[in-house]
Amino acid sequence: MDSKAYTAALAELRTLRDEIKKKQAEVAKLETERARRVTALAGYEKAKAERIAPAAGMSLAEVVAIAPILAPDSLTARAQPAPTSPAPDVHAQPVEEPPAAQTPEPAPGAAAPSMARGPRTPAPADAAPSATAQVEVPPATVHAAPASSEPAAASPPPPASAPSPLAAAGMPRSLPSLPEGPEGDRWVGHTANLASTRPNFTQQARSTAFLDTATGMLVYRDQATRLDLASASAGDILQAVFHTVPEGVERIYITAGDPWHRDVGRYPFLRDAVAAWLNAPIEGWRTDTGRGKDRMAGHFVHARHPVGRYQREGADQHVEIRSVGEWFDPDGADPTTIRDAFVLLWKALRAHWPDAVIMGSPSQTGRDLWTRTIPARGQFSEGYPVLSEELRGLLHATAGQGRTELITPPDVPEQLPALVEYDRTFAYAKHTWKSPVGAPRRITAATFASWSEKEQTKALFGCGHWQVRVTVPDGWNHVGILPAPAPGERAWHYPRTPGTTFTTWAGGPEVYTALSNPLAPWKVEILDGLLWDDGKPLDDWSKKLKEAWASLSAQADLHGDPTHRQAAHLASRAVRSLLLYGIGSFAQRPRTVTGTTPRTAERDIPADAEIIGFDDDHVTWQRPTGFSRDPNAHPEWAATIWSGARAALLSMRMRDDNTHVGALHAPPGTVVAFRTDAIYLTASQNWPYHGQPGEYLYKGHLAGPLPAPTTEDELLALRDAGRHAFHRTRTGGDA
Repeated sequence: MDSKAYTAALAELRTLRDEIKKKQAEVAKLETERARRVTALAGYEKAKAERIAPAAGMSLAEVVAIAPILAPDSLTARAQPAPTSPAPDVHAQPVEEPPAAQTPEPAPGAAAPSMARGPRTPAPADAAPSATAQVEVPPATVHAAPASSEPAAASPPPPASAPSPLAAAGMPRSLPSLPEGPEGDRWVGHTANLASTRPNFTQQARSTAFLDTATGMLVYRDQATRLDLASASAGDILQAVFHTVPEGVERIYITAGDPWHRDVGRYPFLRDAVAAWLNAPIEGWRTDTGRGKDRMAGHFVHARHPVGRYQREGADQHVEIRSVGEWFDPDGADPTTIRDAFVLLWKALRAHWPDAVIMGSPSQTGRDLWTRTIPARGQFSEGYPVLSEELRGLLHATAGQGRTELITPPDVPEQLPALVEYDRTFAYAKHTWKSPVGAPRRITAATFASWSEKEQTKALFGCGHWQVRVTVPDGWNHVGILPAPAPGERAWHYPRTPGTTFTTWAGGPEVYTALSNPLAPWKVEILDGLLWDDGKPLDDWSKKLKEAWASLSAQADLHGDPTHRQAAHLASRAVRSLLLYGIGSFAQRPRTVTGTTPRTAERDIPADAEIIGFDDDHVTWQRPTGFSRDPNAHPEWAATIWSGARAALLSMRMRDDNTHVGALHAPPGTVVAFRTDAIYLTASQNWPYHGQPGEYLYKGHLAGPLPAPTTEDELLALRDAGRHAFHRTRTGGDA
């Protein structure tokens, strides 16, 4: 083979690759539809995986992985002693019984102490509290509903001779642990010469325009102009905008129209359509390569909120095209009102940060504002050190974010009497008053067991991240409390079947809730943990954002001009995004770099890159880069806040009203779903609301009877209808 033949063969191979990509996309669509239909069939009360599997052309394990409720009883029920004389099965193949010594022994754990709080609904008389948990419960009785099936991953494993189909399929996810000995000790520390420090510079503001690509309305400063955007390609937008406004504009927010979705019908995936829109050639422009110390170059491919970064050929002109949806849902507001919202946001922030600048995204802006609250003197004036890369990786793998769970029949009625939505107002702001600081201490099971009960209780109240073995108490008939790893890279579920035992990681607030909930204490054993000193690195930042939010919310409620009220409402939502996404940015997930390469230079694509899209001119790829040396990476802060927010969805004390609210304070069987900050119930609750961060706002009510949702889309449709109906009832008119 000579050089010419080699080049021709490469071209043929690329063509074959492109055909495979297209076929894979078609197959993926069909598999998604098949999974949807399997899920729908699983909603039938007499559905059996054994009948669905051959009809779907799938294995039993694959069907159960999609619809865990179809798992055979042998996987979901508690393991029972085998009968002494089983009936022979002439069709069964002989199975060699493994030696007893091969059965793994559970890791030794230390029982968590009693943490009772106030009056508790007593547990059933026949469900005595576990001796390991050491929690005393007054004898009484409650009527428990029949236990529901849990996904097999959360149930006790079957005997070694009968492996779980899910395990055989490799579906369940196990969580990492701290290594034993010196290697684990090496993890528990900080990254050398890496800390969050107060900046010694002022951010530079960027001139911004606001464009509705559906109507062509452009707003720049106090001028509004209607543009002809032709096909609304990136090139059309840049040409039309810079024909009208000065070349000094550096950021264009798209307020409506989503022009990057214009050709979705031509591509198998939304990301492919977005990538093609971003990478379409533009005469006189190229993809931005950065400037000075600003390395935020290249496009950001996101299905809903992409970022296009462009630089004029032969000039030092740079411009971003972004979605205003990163900040808030515009909810039909015109570009002028949206610009007014950003002006109000800037003024509210300037009241607390004289050098505040609104950057491109809320995560960038929120974190920049936080750095300007780092103490100039005192204990942390030298900055907040960043954890070791190993600990950051552990927290990334073991600390989930918001709780998203849909509870379906038979655990809720087939016909709901109503669907009621309670949404926690500015929820994360409630959980920033205390955060971990300094180097963590590793707390092994032996160390925890050696402490007095007072020391153990203090540790669980502190800023910690704990590896625990948990058992759901007998007679439990409510929602799950602690997250457990479920099939999927970042998936979590919440086991609730009585007797289920699982191992997981959880923050102190959730462990406390499991031990002191108002129904019955769970058995919790401490296997390992990380414990930090309590500090307030986010308190000043959060207080300032809460004050800005309160000021803007008051304007949204009280101002006489309806347009100003709408702008103030949007600005208050933007403040919420500053805190929400600012906290998320502390988590610093492992980074994935997305890039584009001309088809004529495919040899320049990195060897470890995955191709995620292509067109006639460009190939779009992505590759993981792991954890960067980010001086503001603090996943321990994000994990603590997320844990507190998940716990507050279950039980939260309102001190001024001397009462508790949350899902565990609603009757069993009435919780339909959780969505990060919101709970969906079948009946209204008498929960007080004063408009403060963290409180439950009564936000929607849809009267029944109505069919229980079985998919997220069905839940969201009912939610929207409930909000509309509730608003109409309160105002006496249309929403």
